Amino acid sequence: MSKYRAQILLEPEQHQALSEIAEQRQQSLSHVVREIVEDYLVEHDLDEQLQQEIQAVKALADLRRKIQKRRGLITDDLLAEARQERSAELDQRGESTA
Repeated sequence: MSKYRAQILLEPEQHQALSEIAEQRQQSLSHVVREIVEDYLVEHDLDEQLQQEIQAVKALADLRRKIQKRRGLITDDLLAEARQERSAELDQRGESTA
């Protein structure tokens, strides 16, 4: 994998802290900085993905409110409601649900 050379300016405290981390890990300062940058990029990508998912949930909630306004209340657990209806239907016929 090819690498690109980049020059960065660090505060003296930042350089000292990174140097200590690199020494403890027996890695180069460059390697430690690359790991930090990679971690940031992964976290940033996850943050963007999370924001997109939050927006999708909000859009679904808005859509649900619009449907409820037009069509009436939608129960929270349609599957449970369907099971109860089916169970009542079977009970009326005298069939067992077990």
